[in-house]
Amino acid sequence: MKIIVNIILLVFLGTSVGQAQTLDDYFKIAAQNNPGLQSKYKEFEAALQKVDQVSTLPDPSFSFGYFISPVETRVGPQRARFSLTQMFPWFGTLRAQGDAAALMAEEKYQSFLDARNKLYYQVAAAYYPLYELNQWKQIEQENIDILQSYKTISNSKFKNGTGTMVDVLRVDIMLKDATTNLSILDQKEKPLITTFNKLLDRGENDPVVVSDSLSAESLADDFRRDSLLTNNPVLNALDLRIKASEAQEQAAIKQGLPKLGVGLDYVMVGERTDMNLPDNGKDVLMPMFSVSIPIFRNKYKAAVKEAQLMQESYSLQKDEYVNSLTSGYEMAWFEIQQQLELLQLYDQQIQESEQALTLLFTAYGNSGKEFEEVLRMQQQLLKYEKMKASAEVQYQVAVAKLNYLTAKTY
Repeated sequence: MKIIVNIILLVFLGTSVGQAQTLDDYFKIAAQNNPGLQSKYKEFEAALQKVDQVSTLPDPSFSFGYFISPVETRVGPQRARFSLTQMFPWFGTLRAQGDAAALMAEEKYQSFLDARNKLYYQVAAAYYPLYELNQWKQIEQENIDILQSYKTISNSKFKNGTGTMVDVLRVDIMLKDATTNLSILDQKEKPLITTFNKLLDRGENDPVVVSDSLSAESLADDFRRDSLLTNNPVLNALDLRIKASEAQEQAAIKQGLPKLGVGLDYVMVGERTDMNLPDNGKDVLMPMFSVSIPIFRNKYKAAVKEAQLMQESYSLQKDEYVNSLTSGYEMAWFEIQQQLELLQLYDQQIQESEQALTLLFTAYGNSGKEFEEVLRMQQQLLKYEKMKASAEVQYQVAVAKLNYLTAKTY
């Protein structure tokens, strides 16, 4: 059967009670309020700060020395020395480090997007059981009402001598079962509402108004399959990790090259008092140039090898996730098709059970016999109605899972 997929979810917000909300609205509320998702975004913002840290020159060094015993020179005794030095990594080192940090920050953003999509799936998966619960409660209450009417009829027939006390007792037993089931369903509502509200970071007792109908429709073959490996945040994140490792490899190679330094020394010289000389007491200004000699190569080789191994690791992780996505899609697609077939079956079974129940009840009304068959068929009808509600929910959860796997944006 073909049914429309538009589902309206009505929820009372604490700040605007009575205002209807759609599922997309709930996604937005969850994205804004969920602390786990906010934490992921903070990780992205923190990673951005790493770019400036690794792409900036090291701090210059300044030193001061005082000659306790002045060093005598021709133009006077040296009193103190000031030195200022700035080291420069090999050409391109800072850029490579900055590129690696920027790519890792972008990877954090892709991880944030995946966490957001997963949160949307969790919100949907937490909402639909509330629909199922409401449907089961409504079905159970209707069952209680019908059983109470059956009890009245069986009592009347027993008093008139056309029925038996066993019929009355059977109805009474089933009524107690139904009443207990309804009580358990009422108790189940609170944890389900709490789970849903906490995903939105709302009060655990905030009321949730659920739609009283839910539908499913057949989807086109390979529905959204072309989006499975396209713009998937996890795959994008792994690609960025590979690129970041390549940049880290280049940075490690350049860090193994000499570092250049320039500096300036300033020496304070006192005047000689025993004679008068040209430049007597003249201070000394001396430019300097230095080069580091990276002769201990093991640490640089290890850093390059580490980056290469991480590239291989991320490539293997990507292959594994592609396999996981493909199998996950097939399982979700099977679940969708299975629930559609079950829904079609349950609709037919409900229709035929209702017809059979009508015939059985008519026969019982005429003869007062086979009341047990009436009760059995009533419970069979109850079972199919519950199973249909569950199948509707499983269908919607499977579609939500498919949307997560294909990185659907809302």
